[in-house]
Amino acid sequence: MVLMLAQATIGSTLPLLFIDRTSPLVNLLGPLGITLTALLFVYLIRRFLDRRPWSSLGWGKPWHLLLGVFAGALPMLAACGMTMAVGAGTWVSMDASVLLGSLPLGAVMLLLNQAFPEELLWRGHVFDSLSQRLSPRAVLIITSAAFGSMHIFSQGSGTTIGEKLLYVLMATALGFAAGAARVRGGGLWMAAGVHLGFHMGMRSVPMKPESLSVLLVLMAIGLALAGVVLLRGQGVLKPSPRASEQVGA
Repeated sequence: MVLMLAQATIGSTLPLLFIDRTSPLVNLLGPLGITLTALLFVYLIRRFLDRRPWSSLGWGKPWHLLLGVFAGALPMLAACGMTMAVGAGTWVSMDASVLLGSLPLGAVMLLLNQAFPEELLWRGHVFDSLSQRLSPRAVLIITSAAFGSMHIFSQGSGTTIGEKLLYVLMATALGFAAGAARVRGGGLWMAAGVHLGFHMGMRSVPMKPESLSVLLVLMAIGLALAGVVLLRGQGVLKPSPRASEQVGA
């Protein structure tokens, strides 16, 4: 968690040493700095502390990023649609061409700013490190819960205690879906895609939530269902043989 905060702070600040804060390049170089800082930090930790080979991070196939985007965006689109359907959100008028035109650059910035560097740490390094000592199910639970719990400090966590807790629940579900994508795709790219799709799905629907709690609950349910679907056939959700024998006995 400390490392995640450090890579975001240092990475976004580094470009300001070379260019003026008012430069339009800041919007792109800031996210790029975060990604490069994350790569450096994870490399140093794996090289000198954890002593794990870089290749064992598990990258998977690059095109799995697109599958992950679909798996992450679909629950968000459904959650926004259902929120408006039950009267907990209102549609905000916006020029469709402006919205669609901003998506490509926005996707690149979101990938570099949050999706890739955060997944490199959580579903990359932490997932790989814990997998050496724990079962896939335990790794999935721990990384999801830890990823979610740190979002209690997020600026988007709402104003009331209830909204903050629901935001943590939603972030935990996002961690679960990304972890399930890591298991399903065998690497980091699909997990980063789920994280990217999550943000793109939210930003592609011009909606104002009248009840943040309703939206957060629907988002958490959608992400959890996406994670379950991704884990189908992977054996992670099945009870262990020992537990099955105890039930049978």
